[in-house]
Amino acid sequence: MSLRNPDHGPGGNPYGDLELTDPHAMRALSHPVRLAILSRLQRHGAATATELSEHVGASPSVTSWHLRHLARFGLVRDSDLGGDARKRYWEASARGIRFQFPDDEEGRAASQVLSRTMFAQHEDVPRRWLAHVEPGLEPEWRREAGMSNTGVGLTVAELAAVNAAIERVLAPYVTRDAADQPPGARYVRFVRYVLPEAAE
Repeated sequence: MSLRNPDHGPGGNPYGDLELTDPHAMRALSHPVRLAILSRLQRHGAATATELSEHVGASPSVTSWHLRHLARFGLVRDSDLGGDARKRYWEASARGIRFQFPDDEEGRAASQVLSRTMFAQHEDVPRRWLAHVEPGLEPEWRREAGMSNTGVGLTVAELAAVNAAIERVLAPYVTRDAADQPPGARYVRFVRYVLPEAAE
């Protein structure tokens, strides 16, 4: 089984993300175009292969092939939101995905490939934001934006507790419907890197 139901227990999955457990699903998502397709659908909603192709760096036929591959693992599905029966619309199966580093060799290797692909996909996000978004932000939004770079000594259990606490704070906002957002709400991206150092 490539996916499992989210665990909403303590330290679990408060966002309700799809959890990848199958190494084959992790490798399927490790292609930059597939990851871009899934990200686009999660952010902007249902779209056709042709519409997606303009944003993911692939032709409509190649994009369609990648969509079918993602669908094999339950990451995307057919959508009836398009309203045009002549076109095939796709949607993300969930607003987010998550995976862990399994203990077995195959799973560990697959999760490393996916992790590196995701890091590479997002490494330029701050630079693009600084160049194209930040200059036009209103002062009140600019004050709340930015980054932090904090080093702290933690045990593994303490780190898990910190991660869980951050997710609990964000979860009500992540999971609410767009119709329930108050006036003035904007899309805000939280890019959070958790980078433990090697043991001395």
